[in-house]
Amino acid sequence: MEAIKEYWEDIMERLMEQQDEPWLERKVKKLHERGQVVKRATFHLKPYHQVQYGGTRDVSYMLALSLLIKDRKKYYLEEGVYHCEALLERKELVEQHTETEKSLGGNEHLATAFTDKESSQRVPFEYDRRAAVQYAERWWDSYNPAYKHFEVDCTNYISQCLRAGGAPMWGQPNRGKGWWYSSNSWSYSWAVAHSLRWYLSGARQGLTAKEVTDASLLSPGDVICYDFQGTGRFDHNTIVVKMNSQGLPLVNAHTTNSRHRFWDYQDSTAYTPSIEYKFFKIGAE
Repeated sequence: MEAIKEYWEDIMERLMEQQDEPWLERKVKKLHERGQVVKRATFHLKPYHQVQYGGTRDVSYMLALSLLIKDRKKYYLEEGVYHCEALLERKELVEQHTETEKSLGGNEHLATAFTDKESSQRVPFEYDRRAAVQYAERWWDSYNPAYKHFEVDCTNYISQCLRAGGAPMWGQPNRGKGWWYSSNSWSYSWAVAHSLRWYLSGARQGLTAKEVTDASLLSPGDVICYDFQGTGRFDHNTIVVKMNSQGLPLVNAHTTNSRHRFWDYQDSTAYTPSIEYKFFKIGAE
């Protein structure tokens, strides 16, 4: 692991010196545009799988990355846990790959629209934003054993946060109806990014939301949905946990577990110039 450690030490040094590095280039550029700077960068490596053939080793490991960011007169800590793979030949690093946000895998149901025909007007509910954010902070880098853990866990995590804030469940046992979770089943909207996006657009009871046009209109406890390719198929969801000095959201997420990440995800390898967002104010009239 020494060669991998040296690789990340070099990355951290470049980051601290604000030098361009391909996977960090957008992050550094955007930090500069926002008048922010990285004051401290630390990391920790934890290997969990290794395959060796001859003098070649293929190592899978977890990278825990922590960035102390100066935001005008204030500071905040951005954290992330990344799945990485490295190829070494006789202890020399020849290839490094860092996975980021995954698109939806498997054969899960993809709702193309959701219309709540049982209620004509949106019924707001009493949403405890503080409780939702506290839950998001508690579980951003781990998994509540009271719920199933999914390989692609972003929407499951967001649903848990919303439930912690008092969002009412409804629609059980129909998986294509409403938003709900039980010990052995759940609605598609609970766990599938694309389905939650369409549910939030159309629901009039239980968990409800109002779509707004800009990230600056959101508050802690609200939700952002991401279509990385701009194809109409939404891949990822995050929850707003605080606002930066410019009044823009910092978000928490699962799959690539992240805390206090800038909302637009331009530092993600999943990002494309065609990305589209949906912004939802939870519980709003």
